Amino acid sequence: MSGVNGIGMGSSGYVYSVLSSGSRVQTAAQGASESAILQEQERQVGGLNAGTQNMEMAKGALNMADGATAQITDNLQRMRELAVKAGNGLLSDEDKSYIQDEIEGLKAGIAEIADKTNYNGVPLLDNEEGKVFQLSTDANGTTKSFTTVNATVEALGIADFDVTKDFDLKDIDKAISTINKGRATMGAQTNSFEAAINSNNNVTYNTVSAQSKTGDTEYGEYVQKLQKQRTLEDVQIAMQKKRQEDEENRKLGLFNN
Repeated sequence: MSGVNGIGMGSSGYVYSVLSSGSRVQTAAQGASESAILQEQERQVGGLNAGTQNMEMAKGALNMADGATAQITDNLQRMRELAVKAGNGLLSDEDKSYIQDEIEGLKAGIAEIADKTNYNGVPLLDNEEGKVFQLSTDANGTTKSFTTVNATVEALGIADFDVTKDFDLKDIDKAISTINKGRATMGAQTNSFEAAINSNNNVTYNTVSAQSKTGDTEYGEYVQKLQKQRTLEDVQIAMQKKRQEDEENRKLGLFNN
């Protein structure tokens, strides 16, 4: 007889376990193919979730870099205004030195932004030219990459910009153009990651839904099974009790004889 606390698939213990856990496939013995399918789906969901987290981090890094380069653009625009102002033959050398002092302050600000902008300790703007950040995006280890922009004053070509000497306004324009192109690229990459995250979320949702259909308990069905199993066990208990009574009566009959 299957006891109430049994764990076999034919026992009420199994049915109780299914109802309490919400899962009808708890071991491979209870559904070998279903168990394998569920394990594969679990692998996919875990990988997709990890890939989504990676891409969310990439988005965060790109947003941080974009905010920093917006500040750098403001500094460059102010430098350009000052350079235009300095291109005035009616200004004295002392006047131009005052302008250059502000320009040096703006360059120092750009250098500090480039140096301090990092994500999780990884520099985003103070990096070698062409540096590529790579990350896994799904359960299969598919990689996706992104780039930022090297925004140091050396990389922008403005480290030695000095209006007290011969200068070319195009140097500032080139720096502004470099930052603008970098921001456009980062914006496009952010949109790409957003689309990939939405795709991951869609696949994850459908995979979890499939998992539910494969492994989740159908409560109405298992309540009926539990009722049926209880009835069968009650009958088995009654039959066992009847056998015990018959055996006792048989022994009493032999003794009386």
